Amino acid sequence: MNESLILKNISQHISLSDDEAGYFISLLKERRIKKKELILKQQQSCKEISFVQSGTLRAFYVDSSGKESTIMFAVPDWWITDMHCFVNQKPAILNIEALEDSSILQLKKDDLEALYLKVPKFERFFRIMMQNAYTREQLRIIENLSLTAEERYYNFLQKYPLAVERITQKQIASYLGITPEFLSTIKTNKQKNSTS
Repeated sequence: MNESLILKNISQHISLSDDEAGYFISLLKERRIKKKELILKQQQSCKEISFVQSGTLRAFYVDSSGKESTIMFAVPDWWITDMHCFVNQKPAILNIEALEDSSILQLKKDDLEALYLKVPKFERFFRIMMQNAYTREQLRIIENLSLTAEERYYNFLQKYPLAVERITQKQIASYLGITPEFLSTIKTNKQKNSTS
């Protein structure tokens, strides 16, 4: 387990002593996942929050007709879970899939509660993380309501610059709420504009 990336992530918001960092690391479980493997399925109990060490993951919802809607992507140094279900211990609404061979560190809900008691400053860290996630999703909703599909695509490129090559056009389109064909048109227009 390479601890440096997750400890750097934590240090953006709280400072840990060596003992506190050691205790936190002791609670994590490293997991290697293969491309297309699901770490969470809809209706499964959601017991872990995951930190991406390497690779790319995708959280998506499948409706009753089988249509997929991508909710988020997670690249190295990002956290991912079905937050509503993790916090409230409800069956998962989302699926979480590896888009390539990936390595994650998982923290169980029960261990997180123990961490809060033993190292209370982690409540601050996860509060900030959840506030940031809420803010990001609120802005995404506003973008979906107010921006064109082309503008949303440009924002996507800025938000996930390292992941664009690893994500299929179909997955990007489902994140943007458009068809793959329309995304292809946007990309073609972008290429024409950049060469003229």
